[in-house]
Amino acid sequence: MNNAVNDGVWSGSWVAERLGVELLGDDDLTDLLGLALRRNPKRAHLLVSHVLGKHVPQSPSVVYGYGFDLGRRVRDLLGADEAGRAVVLGYAETATGLGHSVADGLGPAPYLHSTRRPVPGVDTAGGFEESHSHATSHLLLPQDPDLLAGDGPLVLVDDEFSTGNTVLNTVRDLHERYPRRRYVVVALVDMRSEADAGRLDDFAREIGARVDLVAAASGTVRLPEGVLEKGQALVAEFESTHLGARGTARPAPTETPHHVTRVDLRWPRGLPDGGRHGFTPAHRIRLENALPAMAARLAEALPHDAHRVHVLGFEELMYAPLRLARELEQVTDAEVRYSTTTRSPVLAVDDPGYAIRSRLVFPAHDDPADGPGERYTYNVAGAGFDAVVAVVDSAADTPELHAPGGLLAQLAAHVPQVLLAVVPSYVPEPRYVPERPAMLPEPLRGPAFSSYPPDEVGWLLQDLSDVTLEAPTEEREEAIQSGGAHYAESLPVEYQPSEQYQQLFHTALEESAGRLARAVGAVTEIVLAERSPRPVLVSLARAGTPIGVLMRRWAQFRHGLDLPHYAVSIVRGRGIDANALRWLAAHHDPRDVVFVDGWTGKGAITRELADALKEFEASDGVTGFDPEIAVLADPGSCVRTYGTREDFLIPSACLNSTVSGLISRTVLRADLVGPDDFHGAKFYRELAGTDVSVAFLDAVSARFPEVLDAVDAQAKELLSGDRAPTWEGWAAVERISEEYGIHDVNLVKPGVGETTRVLLRRVPWKILARAGAGADLDHVRLLAEQRGVPVEEVAELPYTCVGLIHPKYTRGATGADGRAVTV
Repeated sequence: MNNAVNDGVWSGSWVAERLGVELLGDDDLTDLLGLALRRNPKRAHLLVSHVLGKHVPQSPSVVYGYGFDLGRRVRDLLGADEAGRAVVLGYAETATGLGHSVADGLGPAPYLHSTRRPVPGVDTAGGFEESHSHATSHLLLPQDPDLLAGDGPLVLVDDEFSTGNTVLNTVRDLHERYPRRRYVVVALVDMRSEADAGRLDDFAREIGARVDLVAAASGTVRLPEGVLEKGQALVAEFESTHLGARGTARPAPTETPHHVTRVDLRWPRGLPDGGRHGFTPAHRIRLENALPAMAARLAEALPHDAHRVHVLGFEELMYAPLRLARELEQVTDAEVRYSTTTRSPVLAVDDPGYAIRSRLVFPAHDDPADGPGERYTYNVAGAGFDAVVAVVDSAADTPELHAPGGLLAQLAAHVPQVLLAVVPSYVPEPRYVPERPAMLPEPLRGPAFSSYPPDEVGWLLQDLSDVTLEAPTEEREEAIQSGGAHYAESLPVEYQPSEQYQQLFHTALEESAGRLARAVGAVTEIVLAERSPRPVLVSLARAGTPIGVLMRRWAQFRHGLDLPHYAVSIVRGRGIDANALRWLAAHHDPRDVVFVDGWTGKGAITRELADALKEFEASDGVTGFDPEIAVLADPGSCVRTYGTREDFLIPSACLNSTVSGLISRTVLRADLVGPDDFHGAKFYRELAGTDVSVAFLDAVSARFPEVLDAVDAQAKELLSGDRAPTWEGWAAVERISEEYGIHDVNLVKPGVGETTRVLLRRVPWKILARAGAGADLDHVRLLAEQRGVPVEEVAELPYTCVGLIHPKYTRGATGADGRAVTV
């Protein structure tokens, strides 16, 4: 790791000998820093970090590790509670990656870095000056205007802390707008002079806040009299007389065209490229999940004989290239190094006692707000790299980048193979605000409606508890199949499980809780990685609701996220509750909504939702709702977002309202639900004595800690695999419908969950069970025996079981005891 020593010589000795500059402090200070000279009217010397990843190529694991470890130290300083409320702010350009790494180490903390790139349409939340920099104006452009408005600790990260002016300017500006009680300053090195050492404490007393400092090492630079003038003269001398092959390289515009291999990273849609507009814990989850596949694409594009590979970031774009480089380091045998281009002009001297051995000069290629100018990359030319991966954002993928004399041409003149990876420049989109928010009531919540705690779910339903809606199962089936009524116009009488059946439920829960926890974790990780950094979970009442609550609990347990969760009604043949969609659009960005269900059968609800959303978009003009349902289990292969495709017993399917917050299935009847009403449902308060809703959730949540590693592995496997729906379940249902003479796919209910519903709510005819199916069907066999329904074993069945509803049902199809006939 020790780039501070070249051929046994400290990389600051050249400057120290010529200018009399001394570096005093901790024993490891010279391991972290070298010295160089630069063209700057305010400060001639430059402290060159060997672990920052800016001027000196370094192992990306070392660069990331220093920032991450500093974040852990801040977490220890603050304590878990305060750390959970902290916001991290990094400084452009040199500390954007360091600050982001500190935020990762701190834990679930949002991150923002200052920028010198104005972005039209994004309001400025603050700004400040950097006194010793060659380019001073910093802007703060968070997408979330409230990001800096909280009262939790603000953690400010820079590569070095010297005079303290930059930090004081920042805190003074922000404290006037958003006062808070605590600030933490983080730097790789604390290099304050004795005169500056007390300024931080004085300033803290002035504003009435606590200000702490955390640094990897500390020391000071002793500067002799006249060092600025002497340094400027030395720079002028060497620039005019000592530039050679490893000094400044600036090829003529007529050089031979170069070849660059472009690599498509497949950067996740909507994921920010860094912290310019804010980077949330949810963004981090999406990036972590996408990194292995992106690094694999880079590795595939590298020459097979590449032994030394350099990943080169671009000015403020430091974190994304750093994480890509670190991941690449894990998956390739080549030695990987990382650094970034910079605005900062530094003298290059090819001497082992000098920190900047070579530099490449090229024109700016991102249309900077302050006009065209030179840009630089250091210590890449002549370093023996076999390949360079240049990582830029799309705003910098311009003709200037590709032109003769541009960055890519410069790299190609010194490195055999150049690859280009472009990360989409993230520009915040205006959030959807409806013109006329619907005057709809707020969601119903427990304990007034449902036995769930109020923060677990909000029900976008109306309470019909005082209306008699139940009808005997056989009467409902006759009315439904005759076309006289829709199944959503009445409710089945709630099945009261026997003591034997309740015991079966508890046994099944004990045996499957771990498997459920893994599937919950996996589907939640996929949602966070692919669907939205700030998902709004919307479960399809009522089978989806326990799963939505569990997904919300996983996000909170694993990532500290507090996700909103609502339950809405969807009715086969009638569509989703349009008023619920209007309420959601008025309170959230539709693009963040993720619909959740328990499992798929043949995919009827999946198709129903897609059709309903198209109709809603046409009628209301509201766009952004994604019809892709996230489910715990997808045995029918109907969706892309699932935790597993196994067809196993999900214990919540064993029971009705007593495992679903004591809420009935939803009701849609014209005399009860008007055009401006939510669909309805009942709250069965009288069943509280047999309610296991929260017990079910707690049993699964209790397994979260033990399945962490399994979930990570399962989510990575799913994210990198082919999850395209095959709809094999639908094909099997059509085949069974014809083979058994039913001729109506709606009467064929595939999978353990749907079969259970048939036995609890409908008039069952037969149960088809896959030969050899084991304990997952114990409760199905018990229910079938209680209702006198034959169970037929079938050799070739894509599901564990399939329930068949009695075709052409009439009252005469049951015996005197109400059991189903066999035919």
